[in-house]
Amino acid sequence: MFTGIVQGIATVESLDARPGLTTFVIRFPEGSLEGVTTGASVAINGTCLTVTAQQDNQLWFDAMQETLRLTTLGELAEGSQVNFERAARIGDEIGGHLLSGHIHCTARVVSREQPENNCTLTFEVPEAWQKYLFPKGYIAVNGASLTIGDVEANRFNVHLIPETLRATTFSDIHPGDRVNIEVDSQTQTIVDTLARMGYDRPAG
Repeated sequence: MFTGIVQGIATVESLDARPGLTTFVIRFPEGSLEGVTTGASVAINGTCLTVTAQQDNQLWFDAMQETLRLTTLGELAEGSQVNFERAARIGDEIGGHLLSGHIHCTARVVSREQPENNCTLTFEVPEAWQKYLFPKGYIAVNGASLTIGDVEANRFNVHLIPETLRATTFSDIHPGDRVNIEVDSQTQTIVDTLARMGYDRPAG
């Protein structure tokens, strides 16, 4: 499990793309990998990946075809920067909301507005996922736990403070870019349960 509190920015050192499998070598900031061992889980742009090897400040990860299809990891290249979070441990403070690291869909950045000391990003998700969007609800974008601002059909926005921009890769995403989305599990459970009970159908 993860908390959605991004712990820093890592850099793709190299990648080896083979049929159905891509191996990523990612370099992490000094001191951020203490206690990490082979087999550990790390969220890369919100996607839970398993450490397959390590050396100094570098970790190796394998991403299979289905992961590449459902996420933006297949768009990464040498030099790409990514958000990372190590798996939460019992007793850790939950500063965001609980995440599984399983990406539901990708979203497209529709607009970026950046008045002084503020940044508002608007995203568009596939229509099938708009039913999980609620103003003031939780959502994870590239692994960061965020509060939804306004919702209009299958579009929503988030408001980012300077610290969020500093600590994540959001400072470098622009209209047309794609991001990974994990909807809030509690919201998904409630919406799906009500749908099974017939409450999503028009009255009459």
